[in-house]
Amino acid sequence: MTWLPVDGTGRIDPDDLRRAITADTILISVMHANNEVGTIQPIEACGTIAREHGIAFHTDAAQSVGKILTRVDELGVDMLTIAGHKFHAPKGIGALYIRDGTKLEPLIHGAGHEAGRRAGTESALLTTALGQACVLARDLSAMGRVKVLRDHFWAALRQRFGTRIALNGHLDERLPNTLNVSFVGQAGAEILAAIPEVAASTGSACHSGRVELSPVLEAMGVAPEGGMGAIRFSLGRYTTREDIDTVVADLARALENKMKWSGIDGRRRH
Repeated sequence: MTWLPVDGTGRIDPDDLRRAITADTILISVMHANNEVGTIQPIEACGTIAREHGIAFHTDAAQSVGKILTRVDELGVDMLTIAGHKFHAPKGIGALYIRDGTKLEPLIHGAGHEAGRRAGTESALLTTALGQACVLARDLSAMGRVKVLRDHFWAALRQRFGTRIALNGHLDERLPNTLNVSFVGQAGAEILAAIPEVAASTGSACHSGRVELSPVLEAMGVAPEGGMGAIRFSLGRYTTREDIDTVVADLARALENKMKWSGIDGRRRH
């Protein structure tokens, strides 16, 4: 297995993919959009390279379906995976698109369910719900409003915190609903712990009592003092401007209290 590097925005270089292909390469798999920073990968260019070499090409579109266009012919993919709960379908249901002529070994051998690829009775309820969610997700008009809110969110954070925050991910080639920012010199988990009413995720993970930098941010070359303070905010179709302004105020309150506690603002330590 060959792992492709990414640049500081989280994007791969198609030329790196071209150079990595060998006579033994049987599959290329590149996520359509990153789940942490929202960076969109150059899938069309990668698909062209895969076709030139006659190699099967897969993309993980779990993050992108319902947010940006994911037309398999335009992307040039042979396989594409989706996760229902990422676009308002129930948890526990997903799908794999397989282009005609692409041969796959069955995941579970036995009965002939799912065209012989996975033995086991399907959930008709979950499948129907996924189908209806896909119909609704085709309407991307709401994502234009979400992007405006996302950009307002980032502008409000920069106005409030200035150079104490940094954007993680590509400035333009990014999902319209994703904002990953680093509160430099802070711990993202501590910030979120102070505002439990805000649902977000951090750019670091705690294992055995140790806080570790996210592998995504590490691969992008984000310094630990920034990466440990990374928080990913995900906006939805029903997010409002009032929601955004409330979160900015909550973050300001949490960081102000944290600085007072540590004495960073020059006052007496409490």
